[in-house]
Amino acid sequence: MGLFDFFKKKENTAQEQQALDTGLEKTKDSFFSKITRAVAGKSTVDDDVLDDLEEVLVTSDVGVTTTLKIIERIQARVARDKYVSTSELHTLLRDEIQQLLAENNSNDFSNFEYGSHKPYVIMVVGVNGVGKTTTIGKLAHKLKQAGNQVVLGAADTFRAAAVDQIKLWGERVGVKVVAQAMGSDPASVAYDTLRSAVANGDDVAIIDTAGRLHNKVGLMNELTKIKNVMEKVVPGAPHEILLVLDASTGQNAIEQCKQFTEATAVNALALTKLDGTAKGGVVIGISDQFKIPVKYIGVGEGIEHLQLFDRKGFVDSLFKG
Repeated sequence: MGLFDFFKKKENTAQEQQALDTGLEKTKDSFFSKITRAVAGKSTVDDDVLDDLEEVLVTSDVGVTTTLKIIERIQARVARDKYVSTSELHTLLRDEIQQLLAENNSNDFSNFEYGSHKPYVIMVVGVNGVGKTTTIGKLAHKLKQAGNQVVLGAADTFRAAAVDQIKLWGERVGVKVVAQAMGSDPASVAYDTLRSAVANGDDVAIIDTAGRLHNKVGLMNELTKIKNVMEKVVPGAPHEILLVLDASTGQNAIEQCKQFTEATAVNALALTKLDGTAKGGVVIGISDQFKIPVKYIGVGEGIEHLQLFDRKGFVDSLFKG
């Protein structure tokens, strides 16, 4: 399976769906216990139920803006159908969430012409602690398994630990790592990585970047410099700017997304640590608010637990049982 084929996959395998179900257990348990309390003693979806549902969605980290959009849509359905029982609420909610994800292009990667780029260059951004390096390592593993030749660039040169982590992942998954001494110019590392990728005929180059706090003034200039240098080696690079966010931080992840999308042209998102939190609703809110496709989700610590996001599988898992 080549690079293009790998990203064209549309639905989870049974094994991936099982991992997703397990990873979303905390979110699902919290979400449905809240909904159960919201409809307790009610037979129809009235204004009180909708008010309670609004609170459920907001406290599940879906976000205020997206919550109001969902509530308005359900209100319109209730007004049109005249009578909607509380037993139908799950179906209504499921339909609206799936529709929102579809509208925001999550799980639709036809805009990414992977097959026409070699090397295909991914620049990975995000603050320290969100699982950025781990995501890079797992993605490299997934791409290599799909039959691609991958090189990693350790351009987070401000932390020795970051360079060491990338090297360890390179050894673990069996891919080449380009690195320089701590404190080196990140753009120089990115330049060397792409030169190496071109010379070796690599299919994919993944560039790590500094995980500085998202509100640092120099972030935009630094990322722009790295992009400009890479484009000199591979025209159009980077083809993908992947923002990694920690789902367990809830609304803080939305704020990080806001800061990074203002700093650079993010066109893909990865949500990590879904298995360790009840805040999985943030996937819905981020997708809706920023109109950027959620491309990968982390549902466990294993190397195989980075999944290409499948919106149908996600919603099915969230509403299962």
